[in-house]
Amino acid sequence: MNARSASGAGGSDIVLLHGWGLHGAVWDDIVPALAVRHRVHVVDLPGHGRARDVAFRNLDTAVAHVAAAVPEGATLCGWSLGALVALALAARFPAKLARLVLVGASPSFVRRPDWMHAMEPEVLDQFAQGLRGDPEGAIATFLALNAMGAAGARAQVRSLAARLAQGGVPSATTLEEGLATLRAADLRPQVAQVRVPTLVMHGRLDRLAPFAAGRWLADNIPRARWAAFHEAAHLPFMSHRDDFVAALEAFHG
Repeated sequence: MNARSASGAGGSDIVLLHGWGLHGAVWDDIVPALAVRHRVHVVDLPGHGRARDVAFRNLDTAVAHVAAAVPEGATLCGWSLGALVALALAARFPAKLARLVLVGASPSFVRRPDWMHAMEPEVLDQFAQGLRGDPEGAIATFLALNAMGAAGARAQVRSLAARLAQGGVPSATTLEEGLATLRAADLRPQVAQVRVPTLVMHGRLDRLAPFAAGRWLADNIPRARWAAFHEAAHLPFMSHRDDFVAALEAFHG
């Protein structure tokens, strides 16, 4: 099983996609508020959480896996690696979605000769090496980077670690395939194909997907709008839960 739904008093569908190495429990703070008015579907990426037995492989297989779980006409909200999958899905299946929400997103998570709004490729290589030599340490470092620089960072990291423990860490193969996807993907040529209304939400203090990457998406997706969280890092839905839910509700309608 790759999804669980929390149904409110009818309403339209919102699908939530988590990021690398985690699973759907990262959304637990906001699901109850959204479920008051909407059907909320929390989908686990291949190899993660409840989809642990499904091979991740690459971006194409992840998109196919998620597309099968997304109701027609839904709002798809992806965070980090989940945002990359959501962006690719929206470009490839333009009639599938009603709206798109990208959180802590980037069209390319690594730097390229003409793209500086990202981390150096060697950073992901170091993560991959760390997973082979000290997986617990590598995961702990990654969790810390999600909140680094934000107020209440330690509490956010503790909460993130506790939620990860609920569904367990993905296999080493899944983690490496996810890192390889983040390293290889460059969706800049595809953003013009996203035709649905899009909301880009980004923390100014984000260390994993620089603020400028989110701003670029908002400027280049044809029907995009922008929501900045100036005191948030990579976890605005945790650090600024009420503001995040309000922005998502206002956009979703």
